[in-house]
Amino acid sequence: MRTLPLALWHSGSDRQLYTDARRQSLVTHGHLRAQLCCAFYVLWARELLHGADEGWDSAAGKLRALAGDDSTASRELKFILADSHRRSACGSGYVLNSLWSARIALEERNYIAVVRRAIAFGNDTDTTACIAGGLAGVRDGLASIPEHWQTSLRGREIYGPLLKGLLAARGAA
Repeated sequence: MRTLPLALWHSGSDRQLYTDARRQSLVTHGHLRAQLCCAFYVLWARELLHGADEGWDSAAGKLRALAGDDSTASRELKFILADSHRRSACGSGYVLNSLWSARIALEERNYIAVVRRAIAFGNDTDTTACIAGGLAGVRDGLASIPEHWQTSLRGREIYGPLLKGLLAARGAA
């Protein structure tokens, strides 16, 4: 859930983003599966930033290509992207489950509905809602987030200038 800013600020190639996301994951999630899920998340966010309606499939294709000839990573990706995970999505907070829970929540067509669906999974609601809400915010834009949700967040003096800078850099301020 902490890798989304990387997708928002990163201006390098998809390969560089993939590599940086895997490195960032190592701080708390050293397993290859977690690294690849984090890399997938930022590639998915990048696809949404570039206007993809759904982004999952195009990000999956890019991730497979970036894993290349690494047979261990390729096997792991086949497991991560298996549609069978849809049935077990429960908002557990486990990196793979969080990814699939977010995918299901993103089936909703507006920011509020996405966040509510993510929370409805129960369990690790802050993680699931953060991941799904981050992607919904990228997909739907800042205006989709209710003003009272934005103004009630603690730390506005920290995130406010960062958000303003990001939007200015993207020409959306």
